[in-house]
Amino acid sequence: MPGDYYQLLDATISHLESLRQRGVRYVDISSESLSSLAKSAKQKNSASLVAQAAIKAATQPSNEPSIYDSPQLSCDEKESAMAKLSEEILSIDKSPELLASKANLVFGTGKLDAELMFIGEAPGADEDQAGVPFVGKAGQLLTKIINAANLDRETVYIANILKYRPDTPGQAFGNRKPRPDEIKFWFPYLRRQIEIIQPRVIVALGATAVEGLLGSTPTGITRLRGNWRLYRGVPVMPTFHPSYLLRNQSWSVKRQVWEDMLQVMERLKMPISEKQRGYFLRS
Repeated sequence: MPGDYYQLLDATISHLESLRQRGVRYVDISSESLSSLAKSAKQKNSASLVAQAAIKAATQPSNEPSIYDSPQLSCDEKESAMAKLSEEILSIDKSPELLASKANLVFGTGKLDAELMFIGEAPGADEDQAGVPFVGKAGQLLTKIINAANLDRETVYIANILKYRPDTPGQAFGNRKPRPDEIKFWFPYLRRQIEIIQPRVIVALGATAVEGLLGSTPTGITRLRGNWRLYRGVPVMPTFHPSYLLRNQSWSVKRQVWEDMLQVMERLKMPISEKQRGYFLRS
């Protein structure tokens, strides 16, 4: 599959980058491996065409009306609408899994008339405890990314598709990826948050967020990131989830995420300094 090919390619590049950072200058490779790589290179063009077709399909507008066709609310009206939505979620009959896990509502945080909205997949243990999205290690990294763009958490809006931490039966710690049925159930509440806020740009953090906004795509986040999409008229920038950056300390991957943010800043017509443009570039 094209997505698998490029995921493997990116993983190889990241591994070689980490070796170089540790001072390794040469890597032994057999002639058989070189031959195999040559065959893969011949397949790259056809794989690229398939991936480009997937990207083009993902940018097509949906049948739903534009977010900007929704009523434009004042700040007070937005606060009232969000409060009602939160109360509605709290009134939902929880599934046996949520009742067993005693999960807390993690609704969203930030400015209700924000131009920029970040969307993740689901709360983790730290978020469940605090009742606020992105406050754990991944959230702290997201905050650094936001600050590097000369923004802060009070000037953007941050939310997840799922409003409760997914249950993890049999696990003493850790989180799990939301199931498709969970995404389908909880996405309408995120949709209403987006309609209330009406952001100018959305940053989709990770594959699950992209799936919730755009539906299933034939290619993975590695190929989707860095390319603009549309969700009901709102430009969407897919990028890696901060937790991926915690697992992968490659300089090149950090640069990819920052390049995605540079595109976001340009789209919002934000000033960008030469210092900011040079973040995570090798001198």
